Amino acid sequence: MNSVADSAMKEVLNSEKGNNIAEITIDKLPDAYSDSVLIRQVFINLFSNAIKYSGYKPQPIVHVGSYAEKERNVYYVEDNGVGFDMKFYHKLFGVFQRLHTQPEFKGTGIGLAIVQKIVTRHGGAIWAEGKLNEGAKFYFSLPKKRDE
Repeated sequence: MNSVADSAMKEVLNSEKGNNIAEITIDKLPDAYSDSVLIRQVFINLFSNAIKYSGYKPQPIVHVGSYAEKERNVYYVEDNGVGFDMKFYHKLFGVFQRLHTQPEFKGTGIGLAIVQKIVTRHGGAIWAEGKLNEGAKFYFSLPKKRDE
């Protein structure tokens, strides 16, 4: 998972040249039973969002971590950006659903829907926490690697 997350981070940072680049830290991540190409896309979408929504901060920060549950590993991507109001949580993973206007933040509104589809196809789940102007934290779970 670390090589997948690192690869995704490098791609996103290369595409963000010239912008207020976030400091991204990635903890040691446990492996999971997953398709690395698809999970790389999950990380790309989550990193892109985290950078986009924290880019207005003087020091944007994105952190990736994990913890283990009984049969799954949980991974998270958190930022110190604009966050979101939890009363609109039901819109987060919907196609073309946006919690911020197009002039505020560019995007199509499909990134989190894609993430949700990939994660659920892997037998995992995705959820989030956020507070306005305090950042957001997106979690996703995947089955543990079979030999664990």
